[in-house]
This record gives sequence, C-alpha cells and structure tokens, in this order.
Amino acid sequence: MASVEIRNIRKNFGTVPVIHGVSIDIQDGEFVILVGPSGCGKSTLLRMIAGLESVSGGELRIGPKVVNDVPPKERDIAMVFQNYALYPHMTVADNMAFSLKLKKAPKAEIKSRVDRAAEILGLGKLLDRYPRQLSGGQRQRVAMGRAIVRDPQVFLFDEPLSNLDAKLRVAMRTEIKALHQRLKTTTIYVTHDQIEAMTMADKIVVMHDGVVEQVGAPLELYDRPANLFVAGFIGSPAMNFLKGHLQGGHFVTASGTTLPVANAPAASDGQPIIYGIRPEHFILDDSNGMPAEVAVVEPTGSETQVFAKFGGSDVVGVFRERVNAQPGQQIRVTPDPRLVHLFDEQTGKRL
Repeated sequence: MASVEIRNIRKNFGTVPVIHGVSIDIQDGEFVILVGPSGCGKSTLLRMIAGLESVSGGELRIGPKVVNDVPPKERDIAMVFQNYALYPHMTVADNMAFSLKLKKAPKAEIKSRVDRAAEILGLGKLLDRYPRQLSGGQRQRVAMGRAIVRDPQVFLFDEPLSNLDAKLRVAMRTEIKALHQRLKTTTIYVTHDQIEAMTMADKIVVMHDGVVEQVGAPLELYDRPANLFVAGFIGSPAMNFLKGHLQGGHFVTASGTTLPVANAPAASDGQPIIYGIRPEHFILDDSNGMPAEVAVVEPTGSETQVFAKFGGSDVVGVFRERVNAQPGQQIRVTPDPRLVHLFDEQTGKRL
C-alpha cells in the first residue's frame, strides 16, 4: 500500500490544456473518489496516475517515488476498467492469473492468489467458466479479482459500474466498499455518479473543467459546499437556487417573496445573493408556510417529490409525508432556515 501525491499536475492535448494545476493528497489506505460531469478531467487524471497518459507538468508520486516517467507496469498499480477488458477465450481462473503468469510467478503462488481472490469475491464456483457464461456483475467481480491477485500498492477504478443495471450497481457499490474495508489498499475511483461518491468514499474530489472545486468527506461537501457548482452537483435531487438579495436579516427573492435566513452575513443588505435550499429541507406547513404552486407530483414510495413554482422560481421539494395535491393546486411550505445556504451571485462562493 502507498500514498499518492499529486502536485500541480497539468495536462495538455496539443495546445489545449485540459488539467489545470491539480493538487491532491491521498493517504495510504484511503478510498478517494474523483467525481464530476463528463469532460471535467477526472478520467484523464486517473490515466495519468496509471501511466496511460503522459504528464505535461507537475509531479506525481506513488509512495516516496516520483513516477512521472515510470512505465505503467513498474508503478505497482492495478486498474479496473469500465468495459471489464476480460479475455473471452480464457476461463475466469486464467483471466485472474494472467498477469502473474506473465511475471512467471510459481504455479503454487498463482493458485494461492487466485483462490484467495475468488474466496473474497464469491467466485469459487465460477473459476472454470468463460466470460460469456457470466452476468455483468460476475464479470465485474472477475475484473476486480484480476486486480486483487496482483496485490498492488494502489487500486484504480474507472467508472466500473456504469454498464450495470440500477439494482446491480447498488449491490456492487456495497461489494467494492466492503472489499476496500477488508484489504485496506489505497483506492482511487472515478465516477460521474455523485450517489456512488457519497456512499463509497472516505474523501471526495469534485472536479470541473480541469480544476478541483472542493476536497472533503462526503457529508462535509453535502453540508458545507464551497461554491455553487459543488452545491448543485452533490445531492440528488439537486439543490434549489433562488436569486435575490438580503434585507434586514431576511432574503428577498427577485419576485419580492421574503424567505427566512438563520444567520445573515454582516453588512450584506442589498448584496446580490443566491439562496440555496435542498429539496429535503422544505417543510410542509399548512398554517405558516408560503404558497407553492404544484406542477408535478412524483411519489416514489418512501417519499414524494414535488415540482412547484415557489418564490418566483421553479423548485423541487422532497417530503416523507404523502402529498396528494394535483397540478395547479397550492401547497404551503417553508424552508428550514437553519439549513439554508447563501452564495455570492458574482463569485459563486459560499458566504
């Protein structure tokens, strides 16, 4: 196992810069997830760590060693790809053992490592099957097993669950997290799915347009987003944003609706502000709430999502209670002032 230090890493494709001086510290044994929308640079950064992309500038360390110019096979890492990359003519056992055979490892060691990985991943009864005889989840476990047998310093995962159906993704999420808790190997995982990031990571790195927007524990990013981008990206459904300004310790929307604020910044009256409230932080309040005109109601069983017009803006609320309102009708809600986020409209930074 080893730490990974990324120091002012830059990447250009020709004359086009795509990674702009990224710095991240990943501790030994940590599970770190790089998350962000398509094109943010997360997969490119992972491929640079793996040695599959060259580094245009900065320094990359795995353990004490600078690996900028070290070939991938000498970095002591193992990578699990989105498409599994299994050899179709090889059995599960042979797929898992392939890297060890290339290294000419003793047969007894190969069998021992393959059997151990198969036991960890529940593949013991599948070792003689071929990839075509496996389900998507089983193929993903084989790809993970091939990485485990190498006993690397660092595991790299590049969107490994994106080809699976929703139910299987949830199950595999749990399996990967449990695998990390068992092996304690430093893990760097790339995904665009912020639910995966929230549920699996020790630390999340939110990327956007080739820069790091925020680094922190999942609930830290959820509770204290650094800026509008992180606030809108982390959380599902996304945070609601209303434009307006502060006046006398309250927030006034562009349409004139007054909303509660628990702690208004000092000397901020009249300052253009964006008021952020998460969907689950609306409270149904028939007596003191403000009117919201319902557009769509989406019951999911455990909760109800309501899309509505509130304070002159389109918002979504999530309620544990059953909401029986029809489109065009009004419900009365109030934002929980203790859980409101205020952002500077010009800079996007959290106040």
